[in-house]
Amino acid sequence: MKNRYLKGSHISETKFKVVIRHFALDLNGMQIAELSGLNKNTVTRILNLVRERIKALAQAESVFSAGEIEVDESYFGARRVKGKRGRGAQGKTAVFGMKKRGDKVYTQVVKNCSAAALVPIIKGLAPDQSVIYSDEWRAYDGLVDAGYKQHHRVKHSQGVYAEGKAHINGIENFWGIAKTRLAKLRGIKRETFHLHLKETEWRFNHRQENLCVLLLNEFKRNPL
Repeated sequence: MKNRYLKGSHISETKFKVVIRHFALDLNGMQIAELSGLNKNTVTRILNLVRERIKALAQAESVFSAGEIEVDESYFGARRVKGKRGRGAQGKTAVFGMKKRGDKVYTQVVKNCSAAALVPIIKGLAPDQSVIYSDEWRAYDGLVDAGYKQHHRVKHSQGVYAEGKAHINGIENFWGIAKTRLAKLRGIKRETFHLHLKETEWRFNHRQENLCVLLLNEFKRNPL
């Protein structure tokens, strides 16, 4: 039984399409197994392959064109520790994000939120001509010296969250979407968290498109 989408598979193309259709609807593995009639382990194996491919697709789409770009960090996992903005809280996973206004978002799990960790990511993805918006976190202190002549900071410490164009509402909105979605999955393993994060990023960036069609076309060109 040949499957054009999944190499060396004994699963029919019809069954595979059912899995992808329900995955595109953001159903979990248990639900997909029940609806497709496939073994849960089989579905899990397919979804892991799909998420690995999505991660690669998201990475290939990651470079930004010049424009207005918001940068921020967020923390996933344990509750925040009062007074630490989560940066010193145990059990949290640090994630850096960039959001071009009117366009896409990019996320990356980072070991820490120092300038040494964050500035190279910004430099690697955003042209120097970009207008950067951030909060007052000290990691962003050197962005002007790094070549970004237009860097505007939101003074959260003074209770200011938007002052004209100076805000990071776009990336903060994405953090809310990501945390709500990932919380529904419950019990994501630390070693696979990055895959679910990149899946959330990819879903957000292609939210106006038919995700099922996108994935099936991709797997037809490059089988899993």
